[in-house]
Amino acid sequence: MKKLKLVIQVILLLSILFVNAFAQNKQTDNGKRNHTTTASKWVATWSTAPQLVEPGNNPPSPGLSNNTLRQVVHVSIGGDSVRVRFSNEFSNSPVTLNSVHIAVSQGNGTIDTTTDKALYFTGKPDITIAPGTAMTSDPFQFDLEPLSDAAITIYFGSTSPDVTGHPGSRTTSYLLVGNEVSRADFSGAVTTDHWYSINTLDVLAPESAYAVAVLGNSITDGRGSGTNKQNRWPDELARRLQGNPDTRQVAVLNEGIGGNCVLRACLGPSALSRFERDVLHQHGVKWVILLEGINDIGGASGSQGSANVAQDLISAFGQMIDSAHARGLRVYGATLLPFGGSFYDSPDHQQAWQTVNDWIRNSGRFDAVVDLDSALHDPANPTKLLPAADTGDHLHPNETGHRMMAEAVDLTLFSGGTSTGINENYGNQRNAFSLSQNYPNPFNPTTVISYQLPVDSWTTLGVYDLLGREVSVLVDNEVRAGSHGLQWDARQTNGGQASGLPSGVYFYRLTAKGFVETKKLVLLK
Repeated sequence: MKKLKLVIQVILLLSILFVNAFAQNKQTDNGKRNHTTTASKWVATWSTAPQLVEPGNNPPSPGLSNNTLRQVVHVSIGGDSVRVRFSNEFSNSPVTLNSVHIAVSQGNGTIDTTTDKALYFTGKPDITIAPGTAMTSDPFQFDLEPLSDAAITIYFGSTSPDVTGHPGSRTTSYLLVGNEVSRADFSGAVTTDHWYSINTLDVLAPESAYAVAVLGNSITDGRGSGTNKQNRWPDELARRLQGNPDTRQVAVLNEGIGGNCVLRACLGPSALSRFERDVLHQHGVKWVILLEGINDIGGASGSQGSANVAQDLISAFGQMIDSAHARGLRVYGATLLPFGGSFYDSPDHQQAWQTVNDWIRNSGRFDAVVDLDSALHDPANPTKLLPAADTGDHLHPNETGHRMMAEAVDLTLFSGGTSTGINENYGNQRNAFSLSQNYPNPFNPTTVISYQLPVDSWTTLGVYDLLGREVSVLVDNEVRAGSHGLQWDARQTNGGQASGLPSGVYFYRLTAKGFVETKKLVLLK
């Protein structure tokens, strides 16, 4: 027993000495080093635009409080490290998540239990999200295949009477009484085709990966697509991108809200007001597709009112283009679909529609134009949707129409690698350097290490044993400002040992522009 206490005291003493020694700047070699791990970055693979849920779309009985909700999301690109963002931004009361799990969905509320993972928030299984805020889970290892369905299961504590969510999920969610967070089969659950609390799913992706955010209204949100078919036009675009070798690392984020307007709050916040949160601050976004404005035109009154709305839409698009360009993003303008014969149809509205589409096509303000109007209008009557693409309300495309929209997008708009000078990390920028605790910890054999840089910096990140000997070099190069993450495999070391490192306490240290921070990690075999 005395020997064991002595060993523990020695380890603690060495740990303290090591951290104190590393608190001093260590001269580093800026020459070429053998990197044992390739750094990766966070890219959003799935997202939905949050809003205040209307009373008619609130959770069904028995409600969310102290009950379990399973929700299914269809991702675009894949990865093996994931984190999930939850939103309470439109609620006036806190929301508590007692426990959250993620697993591969097998359909109809059933999961593959062999893939089930619990989520943590700064190391804890539960989190209370304050009103008006959002929270992101700790990163975790999870094999997420491209174009796959993931089930996010939440056992709620207390929840808010006014709910943050996304009504237009076109995907069934499953609600059971009590704590059923680990249950494989949700048969007998109350079902509802809405999402609540879930917001975004990020993956650690290669440096070549980026995302395109699609801002829109009910058409982008999927009105006219099939429930649980995941065939909204952004989904169809994601499938096309995955099928093309040059664009397989391009994620698609659906930021559509049914009934949304550009200029004012209709259903959900206006597109102009939510552009920064839903588009610019998404991780890894490089391109934006704007397809919105038909609800603004449809709500305009009279000839002058319609003309004013058209000019205001043009001004709003210009503001969004300028904001995106200031952050290095490319913006593609999609022409508004025809609506002849719908409840929005009138000569004044038709003129406003024509004015806006002419500007989208000919102003030169967009980096490219996606002419959805030309792709879906009826050649015999260009003010109307093609009958084969029409749901019957003459405003929303059907499933065929959604596929035609995706097929009208030129995939070369999303190829070309990193030569465009796009700042893909804008959404991650912060005001300070930081080094996050690795996750999982303890680990075997891999763990994720994340860090943030407020400015471009020559950065070194290494792993050291208790004696201060460098055992693995993770980063030793110029790194762009933003949030970065990498997965370290303890089986790979500077010495190339086949068996890797032995179990024990190690330290990882970040140095950048005079900033130094060291944290402890534990390898437990």
